[in-house]
Amino acid sequence: MLGSLLHTQDDIGPFIARVILGIVMLPHGLQKLLGMFGGAGFSGTVDFFVSSGVPAFVAVLIIIGESFGSLGLIFGFLSRLAALGIAIIMLGAIFMVHLQNGFFMNWFGNKAGEGFEFHLLAVGLALIVLIKGGGKWSVDGSIVR
Repeated sequence: MLGSLLHTQDDIGPFIARVILGIVMLPHGLQKLLGMFGGAGFSGTVDFFVSSGVPAFVAVLIIIGESFGSLGLIFGFLSRLAALGIAIIMLGAIFMVHLQNGFFMNWFGNKAGEGFEFHLLAVGLALIVLIKGGGKWSVDGSIVR
């Protein structure tokens, strides 16, 4: 089972998908984990999610998924697992928060909230990694070889 989880082709496409997704998601994870980039940090993020009706253990999983999952994607370590975590988090964000705001992001600040286009792109990149693996220059590929 571990072999199939780590198996990947020496392909540039999944490499690009995982690294870009990891780079884009890492600052969001660091906001939640460490309070960087104006974020609330670990306690503040857990408190926010709990006050929004999300169980504390789910909030912790979101923080772990966005921060350590992003690093996993960047380095190509447990790429499929990291991509699955990001995809689940983004789908949760779509259905729990952003769907009601429509497709488009709130570019002009004239809507109540943000749409889900960003989240859908993240899910698409995550699906590439889920299907193909970490691709070229991944720790997964090195372990399997």
